[in-house]
Amino acid sequence: MKRISRLKKYLPLFLMLVPGLAYLIINNYLPLFGLVIAFKDYNYSQGIFGSDWIGFKNFEYLFKTTDAYIITRNTILYNGVFILLNLMIGIGVAIFLNEIKNRFLSRFYQTVILMPYLISMVIVGYLVFAMFSLETGFINKTILPWLGISDISWYSEAKYWPYILTLVHIWKSAGYLCVIFLATIIGIDHEYYEAAKIDGATAWQQIWKITIPLLTPVVIIMTLLQIGRIFYSDFGLFYQVPLNAGALQSTTNVIDTYVYRSLMTLGDIGMSSAAGLYQSLVGCVLVFVSNYLVRRINKDNAMF
Repeated sequence: MKRISRLKKYLPLFLMLVPGLAYLIINNYLPLFGLVIAFKDYNYSQGIFGSDWIGFKNFEYLFKTTDAYIITRNTILYNGVFILLNLMIGIGVAIFLNEIKNRFLSRFYQTVILMPYLISMVIVGYLVFAMFSLETGFINKTILPWLGISDISWYSEAKYWPYILTLVHIWKSAGYLCVIFLATIIGIDHEYYEAAKIDGATAWQQIWKITIPLLTPVVIIMTLLQIGRIFYSDFGLFYQVPLNAGALQSTTNVIDTYVYRSLMTLGDIGMSSAAGLYQSLVGCVLVFVSNYLVRRINKDNAMF
């Protein structure tokens, strides 16, 4: 009877849960049955379960080629650099915004910094094209002539794109972390700073001895959350921004774009499924590890 009464009490909440739970099951759990494709020589006429079972041959072919090394290297290195630079720039900009005493200017700068995060990556791709187009790009037609440098075919030279993609990602994503860090800094008790001023501490000493140490737990948690998804890349950044240029794939091809190209261009469903499963397994391990570390850090902080 007690359980029935509790069920009636919380029935509206359970009903509110149904749409989200249905979405989760349909989009995240039902597709798990498709993992069997990674172990089959998929034939459209025979279907998923009727196709021949080939075991780990799709994985063997994937890892015998240079593709696995290239996409794994690019995915990890790009995300590693993104995490490091985003944290450094996010912390620096958040501290800078906190020092602005004019409330209107502070809100204005926050809006400007966060705005790129809300822009579609398709639009970002066209903005980048407007900058680096060979015929009409701002860089080729305005900047390079000032420097006495001839036009550069940016979409044919892979060596430039690690820097371009890094700059685009930081421009688009650093504002999000900046807002999180700024909210943490604003929540720090001002009595710490007042006591430091009485002791004669400079603004830099206050930042180094008060702001950064109290910001460290949030920085660690955000870092671990990003590490948990280090095997997942921003598909739009690596596909839309380089405009899927084949000449750039040595530096722009990551696991997400490789899976998409294997499916859409080569039509190799088994290979793309094997690459996707490889990404998911490693990503799942990293998510569990990062989740464990976050829980340990939260537990240690609660003790203090």
